[in-house]
This record gives sequence, structure tokens and C-alpha cells, in this order.
Amino acid sequence: MSKKKSNFNSLGGLVYSTDPGFKLEENDNSEQETLPPAQQKLKILLDKKQRAGKMVTLITGFAGKQDDMEELGKKLKAFCGTGGAV
Repeated sequence: MSKKKSNFNSLGGLVYSTDPGFKLEENDNSEQETLPPAQQKLKILLDKKQRAGKMVTLITGFAGKQDDMEELGKKLKAFCGTGGAV
């Protein structure tokens, strides 16, 4: 017996709408251009939620392409001499 694949996730969790004029918004998955470093608003947080009490550093707020974010993460890990994930 094969399982039927659900379209639930593709609808963003939408189950039912009573609005007769409702239209599902299209997600534009095109990447935005990477802002210059002076215009980036990065936030650095220390967090230990759901990590068995271990402290981790989170950097949020990056606006740009995925490739540029991975490159920045690689440079930061090399500079700090640590591991981690982007």
C-alpha cells in the first residue's frame, strides 16, 4: 500500500478559508541581491534552547544570496577557529 503525498506543506498550512475572494499568494523564491557590508543589520545571539544546555552563537539578519551567506559563514568559522553550520 503506497502513501498518498500531501499538498498541505505546499499550501503553507492552509486548510480552509471562508473568504470568497481569497487567493493563495505566490511565493517568489528568487534570491535578493546581497547588500553591502555597511548596510547589513546582523544580530549576534548566545542561545542554548533545545541544545541540551550547550551554548551556541547565532548570527541572524543576513540579507542576500545563499552562496554569499555560506561564504561569510566559512570565513567566520576560519577566523574564529571553530566549527558550525550555516
